[in-house]
Amino acid sequence: MNGLAAPPKACFTGPMLNPADAALAKRLSECLPDGTLGRAEPRYLEEPRDLAVTPSALLARPRTTDEVARIVRVCAEARVGIVPWGGGTGLVLGQVVPEGPAPLILSLERMCALRGIWPDESVMLVEAGMTLAEAQAAAEKSGRLFPLSLASEGTARIGGNLATNAGGTAVLRYGNARDLCLGVEAVLPDGSVHHGLKRLRKDNTGYDLRHLLVGSEGTLGIITAATLRLYPRPAGIGTAAFAVADPSASLNLLARAQERTAGGVTSFELMSRQGLFFLDEVLPDLRQPFAKRPDWMVLAELGLPAGLDPETVLAELYEAAAEDGLVSDGVIASSSAQARALWKLREALPEANRRIGAIASHDISLPLSEIAAFVDRAGAAIGALGDLRINCFGHLGDGNLHYNVFPPKGGRAADHRHLADAIRQAVHDLAHEFGGSISAEHGIGRLKRDDLERYGDPAKLSAMRAIKAALDPLGIMNPGAVLRS
Repeated sequence: MNGLAAPPKACFTGPMLNPADAALAKRLSECLPDGTLGRAEPRYLEEPRDLAVTPSALLARPRTTDEVARIVRVCAEARVGIVPWGGGTGLVLGQVVPEGPAPLILSLERMCALRGIWPDESVMLVEAGMTLAEAQAAAEKSGRLFPLSLASEGTARIGGNLATNAGGTAVLRYGNARDLCLGVEAVLPDGSVHHGLKRLRKDNTGYDLRHLLVGSEGTLGIITAATLRLYPRPAGIGTAAFAVADPSASLNLLARAQERTAGGVTSFELMSRQGLFFLDEVLPDLRQPFAKRPDWMVLAELGLPAGLDPETVLAELYEAAAEDGLVSDGVIASSSAQARALWKLREALPEANRRIGAIASHDISLPLSEIAAFVDRAGAAIGALGDLRINCFGHLGDGNLHYNVFPPKGGRAADHRHLADAIRQAVHDLAHEFGGSISAEHGIGRLKRDDLERYGDPAKLSAMRAIKAALDPLGIMNPGAVLRS
């Protein structure tokens, strides 16, 4: 078939299929090993927040890049859309297709090998189905650090992290997923394989397909493996929580921390009092550092070289900031257990939000100096729409805010859903006005296509459509994601 050598014949034994799916399954079965195909179970069809589902789909779980290429070629011939599936943790409907023809879901979970690691080069080569936690553990075993860190790292997979250019808590120091990737192997929409797994820091040989594929959300190709950048592990790690009056004081504190540590701040997370109240409301067993919930709280983590004691540095930072009225209270972790307890508060915020039930959620980024003004104006704009609660939190060090709006205490999000569009437009209009982005780290998917059209630069959108048409003229790669089909 298309000049491909025939592997062991697959046998599809799933439930009764409709004629179109049955025909596709038969063609795929002729060129794939047994056990590769099946009917997609609910976990492959659902979105984490139950916003939408893919009604039905075939599921392919290949074990090799060659098998991925075979699948893509068959789907291209049949004009069937392919939805790459990593860990299913995306929050912008990038992995679900609620409308249109049934797609083929292509899961890379079986492609999870560590192909190589070179500690002296601070490089490792992993397959796309490896979870982020597994990649972190592989780096740690070799005495190195892979610094990408997300709440979903036990489930999220490297291919999905790269496809969405994931951010997380350490972007301030180490950058997004894009910055941690030296090269990729990927199957392109025609079934050809891009062999780009070089371990080079410098490779100035024309267009960089790596940067094109990273962040493309599976619309230009399927990443099957990646060369990742590693780092030395810090000799000392310090964690502290500081009570601050407002985001402006938080940014001043961040600048001082960076100056005192010569860029040694790994994470700088902002949490609002409303978020702390949410934790009290739905996760009361979590111990909080301050008996009186502050208006705002900062969670800071330092990674310092040998010779610098993180606790001392944090104590000196607190004393100087308190003297100038920037902080009113603080807790410095004196053990790894205390540090984990502080981080658990931050990591529990998304779960608390889920249990409360948001009317509208936003993943935005802003220039750092505009954050305080944005928070003030956005609060006023949301207040004008009704009696609503706002949980604003996020990665302050890189300007990424998760700005989520909830019903009043005791109310139901469903009863306020009619406000969702007005809330979203108010938040996104302001983010755009302040020179920010309506998508900081979650991507566009199918959820934010209209927002991309509304706020995106026309020249950029035109170039994106041209690239999509050139690489994927049949429109089979994650159809409907990022750009409308």
